[in-house]
Amino acid sequence: MADVLPLVRENLARWPAAAGGTPVLINLSENHTFRVDGDGGVRHVLRLHRPHYQSRGAIGSELAWLEAITDDTDIPVPRPIPGADGDIVQEVAPDRYAALFAFEPGVEPQPDADLAPLFATLGRYAATLHNHIATWTQPEKFVRPIWDAAGILDPAGPWGDWRAAPHVEGKTLETLSTLDSALRADLRAYGTDIDRFGLIHADMRLANLLIDGDQTILLDFDDCGHGWFLYDLAASLSFIETSPQVPALIRAWLGAYLEVRPLRAEDLRMIDAMILLRRMALLAWIGSHGETDLAQSHADRFALDTAALARKYLAR
Repeated sequence: MADVLPLVRENLARWPAAAGGTPVLINLSENHTFRVDGDGGVRHVLRLHRPHYQSRGAIGSELAWLEAITDDTDIPVPRPIPGADGDIVQEVAPDRYAALFAFEPGVEPQPDADLAPLFATLGRYAATLHNHIATWTQPEKFVRPIWDAAGILDPAGPWGDWRAAPHVEGKTLETLSTLDSALRADLRAYGTDIDRFGLIHADMRLANLLIDGDQTILLDFDDCGHGWFLYDLAASLSFIETSPQVPALIRAWLGAYLEVRPLRAEDLRMIDAMILLRRMALLAWIGSHGETDLAQSHADRFALDTAALARKYLAR
């Protein structure tokens, strides 16, 4: 934080709405996220992007989708605020970008709560977004990552190499290597037809939600990209895949999804594969983001628990 706080302070004047505010770090995950406290209790949120992760064009593409979601759907999402020059993406240092958002009230849902009603909301949101991209005309030069098997499982993937994660060794490495091969084969057979693969949020986990009364705000489209639609279900289960709630959460998500958008039997058969694919993505992320509290809190057990889930999958 010490090296980025001065950078944030000296660049707040780029946004007249936030100029003179006090930045307070509220999250460090993929990016640094700051709450900016201004006069009269006015608040904003500033996201300082991790260097060399998303390009300026990719960030602009994400924010263009956010604006379209606000215009075309009833899903509450963050509202980007342009700078004084009219650009919603600001280069605050060489190859270092930032974006400002309106502050959204609410609290993060907790894993030990009754999450079934929330997962019904997420199922409806996911189906609405998947329908939206079928009719939305993307801007020219729309750039987002591809979350297919290669993008997640290859050593040079955007989130790193799952093989380099803590405790991936011995029998665990052997099991996960077998899972890697099985997932590639199963996903290749499933395919990437437009009815099952397209632009997705890709990170609808609990930490990216805010509950404000009856409203659920969907945050952090920073990892949105092209992937399987049911990956959005798997991402919603991030870090709670071993919870006894999971079967009920999947049922709630699917029930709401199917009220908005159809799924086929072959889609439903891929749910376990998507959950394991997401686990492998998170395993890679933990290995490449060891400086974060989130990675450190899961480092001891994540590979072992993933291998246990993998053995069940492979036994089928």
